[in-house]
Amino acid sequence: MDIDTIRAFVTVAELKSLSAAAFRMNHLQSNMTAKIKKIETHYEKQLFIRSSKGMELTHEGERLYAHYKKLLTLWEEAEQEMQQQDPKLRLGTMQSVIGSELTAAFTDLYDKYPRLSVTLKTGTTEEMEKALMSGSIDLAYTIGTSSKTEQLHFKKIGTEELVLIGKKAKSGVSLQHFLQGETMLVSSKECLCTAILLQLYSDLGLPAAPLTEVAVLETLLQFAALGMGIALLSKRIVRQFGLTDFVELPAEHRYVDKYLVTRQGYQLSPLERQFIEASHFL
Repeated sequence: MDIDTIRAFVTVAELKSLSAAAFRMNHLQSNMTAKIKKIETHYEKQLFIRSSKGMELTHEGERLYAHYKKLLTLWEEAEQEMQQQDPKLRLGTMQSVIGSELTAAFTDLYDKYPRLSVTLKTGTTEEMEKALMSGSIDLAYTIGTSSKTEQLHFKKIGTEELVLIGKKAKSGVSLQHFLQGETMLVSSKECLCTAILLQLYSDLGLPAAPLTEVAVLETLLQFAALGMGIALLSKRIVRQFGLTDFVELPAEHRYVDKYLVTRQGYQLSPLERQFIEASHFL
């Protein structure tokens, strides 16, 4: 029973989906099905049942999952130690991506590797891409792309829903009324949210709003709550900060793709794979 087959079982168990597991592991769905069948044949037991919630573990499957999860953790730790790599992560992300997922991932890794060294850069998508190409970071989480350069590898890991926040964000308020006479609060003039906001004003026939750059996410949220302007942010992040009043965007502006970006040909270290899995982005 090879590590890749064990990882396939664990991934399907955690995502409850063959297709999602195949996407995460860069395998064909038929290959994933074959790996699960191989394990069930080996143990002569049914390990999954299909339900309305997806692929659910049977009682025997739950027992095997607990053992296989321990095996994977030990294997990753052995790879890390035998390759004599310093426990080091160099990654970048936009502030609007930072949330409980990354915090939980860091907590998990610091428990395993107390001497873990982390380089974390934040900035716009364009800044993250430049940092990757210069070699100052090794992987980045971004919303959207600034350029599909051949030097970088973009793996789509989902979509992010965007909403508008501000003091006038009450139930039933029209989008046009919400935007009129407001200042745009953005993390950077070059960020994707700024471009989306400018396009939104143009589509509604409104004059471009004045723009204020606020680099710190918490400050930006506070300014919006005080009525100093409006901001476009991830609905997930807005909810994590306890905000319940926001204005939804038209469908053509509402969703943006999220990516895990690395240099072309870059091989993830065991530690980086652990971090990606722990952050639950893939």
